[in-house]
Amino acid sequence: MHPALGIDHGDARIGIAATDEFGLLAFPVETIDRAKTDPVERIAELVRLRRIRTLVLGLPLRMDGSEGTAAEKVRAFAAVLTERMPDVPLVFADETLTTSDAAAKLREAGRKTKHHRPVIDQAAAVEILNQWLGDGI
Repeated sequence: MHPALGIDHGDARIGIAATDEFGLLAFPVETIDRAKTDPVERIAELVRLRRIRTLVLGLPLRMDGSEGTAAEKVRAFAAVLTERMPDVPLVFADETLTTSDAAAKLREAGRKTKHHRPVIDQAAAVEILNQWLGDGI
């Protein structure tokens, strides 16, 4: 395995998680506020700083497995990322229920999710990475 960056794409915020240098464990990194920061440039910077070898982008699928407008937005974002970083492989991971799973885990830990949207975005990115890591085992 190798270092990977998990990305939970959203219209307002993008949650970022990363694996350790061996690509074994996922942890939250940051939430990119799209109104204040160019997400593609920030992700490119994180790739460089963390020596990331794979981008794992959550793909929102409907419960029946089909793709809708949200998936179209993610695929368009993926195209921009790939154009900016052509040497870094990008893979999609089904992100169905990752945000709700992340929110549930935060509630279990005693965090009030209503006031912690950026934390939920990061936790969802961790869920996306963990799912991808599990698929590779």
